This record gives sequence, structure tokens and C-alpha cells, in this order.
Amino acid sequence: MIALSKRHKRSPCPASRRAGLTLVEMIVVLAIIAVVAVLIVPNVIGRPDQARVTVARTDLKTIATALRVYRLDNGDYPTTAQGLQALVEKPTSPPEPAAWATDGYLPELPADPWGKAYVYRSPGQTGAYDLVSFGKDGREGGEDLDADLSDKTR
Repeated sequence: MIALSKRHKRSPCPASRRAGLTLVEMIVVLAIIAVVAVLIVPNVIGRPDQARVTVARTDLKTIATALRVYRLDNGDYPTTAQGLQALVEKPTSPPEPAAWATDGYLPELPADPWGKAYVYRSPGQTGAYDLVSFGKDGREGGEDLDADLSDKTR
């Protein structure tokens, strides 16, 4: 029994002495993170305006889809007076929709990424309806980030 107990006697293991990270290892990890941040952050931070344009285009497509479903259910698009709010709450002004969806067509009406309302006209100047964001400047027309975006533009 004595020999058996000597065999099972625990000796200090080299792995147990290195339970944590050394200062050098931590500095190496932080340096790697810093290098990755320096490479990635400028690409992400420099594009908030492009991201807003993408969000506006996505919103316009979502609203256009809801408008098409509204038309399929009720036979026509909401009037300009009823506006896009007709996709969230059942309109009470004529023509009242006959088969308005119980839960509506959108959970809430989004504002464009610049904090302004999307412009809706029915009948539109370019089709059955016009759905537009006036871009960063909030005024009709413009170029680059101030350009108008519609559900019909790409």
C-alpha cells in the first residue's frame, strides 16, 4: 500500500502554474485586435450615408409590397388623403376599404432614415401611385445623397 500511495501522490503540474494569460500574451491579443480595428472601422464608419440610402430603398420596397397587398384586398390603393397611414390603421374616410386586414399591412409607418415622412400620392404622376423619399436634404430633386428615391428606382 505504501508504494501505491507514493505513485498516486500528486506532484505540482506545469500546466497548473500557467492557469492565466501572461502579460505578453495579453499585449499580443490586444495588438491583433487593434490592427483589425484599424483595418475595419474606417470602412464601416465612412459609410453611414450609404447605409441610410440602403435603408430607404428597403423601406420603400416594404411599403410598396404592403400597398400591393392592400390593393389586392380592397381593389385599389389608398387615396392621397388616406395616405400611408391606411396601411397601419383602417381608414375611416371614403372610400373605406371593404376587406381591410385585421392586423393591418404594416406594424408601424416608418420614417425615412433622415427622419422625414415618405411622400405618397395616389394617383401618382408616374403610375397608380408615387412613393418617394426626398433624400438627405428633404427637398424634391437633388443629386447624390440629396437625390430622390422611389420604389421604382434602383
